[in-house]
Order: sequence, then C-alpha cells, then structure tokens
Amino acid sequence: MKAFYGDLRLGILGGGQLGRMLIQQAINYNVTVKVLDPDRDAPCRKLCDEFVTGSLSDYETVYNFGKKVDLLTIEIEKVNVDALEQLEREGVIVYPQPRVIRLIQDKGLQKQFFKENEIPTAEFQIISNAKDLEQAQMPFPYIQKLRRDGYDGKGVYKVVDQSYLENAFTEPSLIERWVDFEKEIAVIVARNEKGDIETFPMVEMEFNPEANLVEFLISPSTLSFEVQQEAATIAKKIAESLRIVGLLAVEMFLDKSGKILVNELAPRPHNSGHQTIEGNVVSQFEQHLRAIFNQPLGNTESLSNAIMINVLGEQGHEGPAVYQGIEKVLNCPGVYVHLYGKALTKPFRKMGHVTIVDVDREKAIEKARYVQNTLKVVS
Repeated sequence: MKAFYGDLRLGILGGGQLGRMLIQQAINYNVTVKVLDPDRDAPCRKLCDEFVTGSLSDYETVYNFGKKVDLLTIEIEKVNVDALEQLEREGVIVYPQPRVIRLIQDKGLQKQFFKENEIPTAEFQIISNAKDLEQAQMPFPYIQKLRRDGYDGKGVYKVVDQSYLENAFTEPSLIERWVDFEKEIAVIVARNEKGDIETFPMVEMEFNPEANLVEFLISPSTLSFEVQQEAATIAKKIAESLRIVGLLAVEMFLDKSGKILVNELAPRPHNSGHQTIEGNVVSQFEQHLRAIFNQPLGNTESLSNAIMINVLGEQGHEGPAVYQGIEKVLNCPGVYVHLYGKALTKPFRKMGHVTIVDVDREKAIEKARYVQNTLKVVS
C-alpha cells in the first residue's frame, strides 16, 4: 500500500461538513483528497484537491470516481453499494467495507443484526406495507422508521394510537417499542485493519424535539462508571462483530430501569463526536483516518469537559446565511466556532457547531446556554 502521508489518493463519497472536517485533518497528514458530491457548492469544495459533482447513488458515477483513488471512504451512508463492491473486487480499498454500509443502510437488517448478535435493542417488527401495520402486534405508542433513507430525524414517525395509522409510512419500515428513556447516549468506536479497537468516552445528548436533531451534547458523561463501561463494551462488540474498519457511532438509550438499548449505527464520523476536536487527545476525524490507513489508533481520553452545540438555521429564515451574535460568542474563553461553509440557510439546517471547553462542568453548561441563546443563523 502507498504511504498514507505521501502518494495515497483518498476519495470521500459525500462533500458535507463531515467530509470537510475529515479533510482539515487529512491536510495535516499530507493526504491527497478527492470528493464526490451532487451539490456543486458542497462544504468540501474549496478544501479538497479535486471536487467531482455527481450523484452518490448512481453506479457509473461512483464506480468511475472510485477507479481514480487508492482508498475510498464515506461521510454519508446513502451511496451506491453495488459500485463499491465492484471497486473492492477490482482492488480499490473501501473502508468502511461495502457489506457494512449495505447492512447499515437498511434499518431492518440493522435490527436483525442486533438480534442475531445478542445486542440489546428495543423490541421490533419488520413491516412491508400498510396492511402489515394494521395487523401489527405492538402496544401503542410505538415508533415507525423507514427501513431506508431516513436521517436527521426524517423517516421517523410516532404512532400514538389507532388514529395515527392513517398518516403512517406505507413503504417498507420497522416498528419498535417506545422506549421511556432517561438519557440518549452515544459511544464512538474505531477499529483498524489489524483489529486494534478504541472507544471514545461515552457522551450524553439532548435533542431538539421539533427537529429531532442533537442540539446539545456533553462529554464526558457523569453517569455511573458501570453504565459507561457497559456502553463501551456494547460498542466494541458491535465493531468486532461487523469487523468494520473505520469509525462506528453507536447511538443508545438508557431506559428508566438503567438498561442500555442500542438505537442506531453510523459507520463514519458522527455528530456525537464533534466535541473531540478540542475536547479529546485525538479527534474522531483523525481517528477515522488512522483506522482506515491501518495506523496505530490515537488516545481517546477527554482533556476537559466539552459541550457541543449544533448551530441550526432559525425558523422563518431561508436564504444567504447571516450569523448573528458571533462576536459576542467569540468573546467567551473556551468557545470554538466551526462554520460549515454553507452559503444558504433554511430552518433546522446544520450550519455549524460550537464546542465549549471548561474544566468546570457547570461553567461549561452555563456558557453553552449563552451560546445557544446568542448565536443565531438568519437570512
């Protein structure tokens, strides 16, 4: 294999903010990066060595892009896996492996994988059509999720009672028992080709109920050592069962009885790991590169309390982005602003994130609330 710090050509499928932050780290390793994305103004465009505009779901486009790189990775799961499998057969290294992406693309297969590997998850049923849903044996309320293409809170529907069925999804989906959870938690795990494995400290999340997006994330967690250990053990077990090479974000619920249930997986850098850039010895983006280049994995320890806030487009604003209150926020010590280079804002669009680092956890939370109330994306 070519030296990762010299002549290796890395291809990234997807040109969004995750790819942008991956490139920022890849620059430190002198890696040549090529990006494919359907949006000619994607966040990665100005940072990569070569930018190709094209569909991520089109076989020929993905195949032809992959033939020009040595190693292919993703920053979004919605890609043409048939093309990735063919590239892999022809000697292009694809990490995470196409079989892992195929499994994770389908929430039904993902759930069956949990069941087969004895990974704790909410009780579920696979649904093919509206008739299946009407005959489902699941107590109300429950959650319906589209098997494919749901992300960032889309493709998820809460069925409260019988009357909600008329607006339910009719496409292939799964339904799962409603989890009365205490906390949403996540662990990011990395595994390289040698089989070395490392987890980042568990984080706690708060969601925006309207957008169903992570709005506020705190690291490290103050939940019990036992809960944190168990979450890390589950994440490692999943990574090892999948034999994944790269990063895997494992989103979980801690229910009211103290039981951990796995919700979903993402085989790439993830929103629940942005705070690692300033908050940990190694960031999730560097760890992903180390893993796919089969290098030693980095130290994942927390350096301090770190809180991450997503900067979302304000409701009622659509158009060229204006960042109100940015000077006030930058005036706070320990506040790090990351803007994603998206020219246009719209309600709930992820426009950036802010990480707040402070040795005093309560002060970090206080500053985070201030940032939340002060920094607004309008048009």
